[in-house]
Amino acid sequence: MVLTDVVNTFGAAMRARFGERAHKVAIDAGFTCPNRDGSKGRGGCTFCNNRSFNQSRRSQGIAAQIDAGRRVVAETTGARLLIAYFQAYTNTYAAVETLRAFYDEALAEGDVVGLAVGTRPDCCPDAVLDLLAQYRDRGVLVWLELGLQSSFDESLARVNRGHGFAEYRAAVRAARGRGLPVCTHLIIGLPGEDATHAYTTLSRVLEDGVDGLKLHPLHVIKGTRLARSYREGEYRPWALDEYVQTACDLIERTPETVIFHRLTATAPPALLLAPAWCMGRWRVLNAIEAELRRRHTAQGAHV
Repeated sequence: MVLTDVVNTFGAAMRARFGERAHKVAIDAGFTCPNRDGSKGRGGCTFCNNRSFNQSRRSQGIAAQIDAGRRVVAETTGARLLIAYFQAYTNTYAAVETLRAFYDEALAEGDVVGLAVGTRPDCCPDAVLDLLAQYRDRGVLVWLELGLQSSFDESLARVNRGHGFAEYRAAVRAARGRGLPVCTHLIIGLPGEDATHAYTTLSRVLEDGVDGLKLHPLHVIKGTRLARSYREGEYRPWALDEYVQTACDLIERTPETVIFHRLTATAPPALLLAPAWCMGRWRVLNAIEAELRRRHTAQGAHV
């Protein structure tokens, strides 16, 4: 058994759509965040340090970043088709014409077949969603990636998220009303949460409708307020087995039609404080596959 036998993965979904591999290439377009620039707050989320997934690429232009990613992909998966993933911070947080220029520059690359735009639920005005819908209408693959993390407002306040579940619900309804597919990011193991919170959040997200999911274990990154809480003994990271059990429970509760864009997350050793198992993804993915095999189950088994 392989993971794609039991989980509807992003890679398999892209092969079904394009007839071959399509790989995301992360882009840092130099955006900030309303939770950092003072319009919503200062300092950002307690767990956030974008260097953990973005290694200072913003000094390069978008085309140069895509080219660098293209070379990496050629040496790893060998994919010939790319999806421009606007990842760092809030990638809809600018004037529409500014966004159009960035997105157009990425799509000007001949092998870029889609856009994945990471943003916050409170940064999805109608004009931006209309712009993304225009690309979709041209045949471009478009994913709106919304960082929800939890459906519990008290949890979101605890990590200084700067929005609540109501903003997420409004953004999802507006996006899907335009036919835009939504991928929702969920963090497992937020301070004050256990597995039951994750189950409830998934249920609420599915109730509102979603096309894709990303599951992230909460990991402690240097230079964050969460790191201070960890050092002071106020936060205990989840063990690998805890995460795997909960992730498998969520997979079983998710309809087969929903695409899992990610089942874990990693951070560079130089930045990661804990847990150590977040240094590599294959150990986690293999553990999830093994647990699903042990259960004789698969995605959608408990819908």
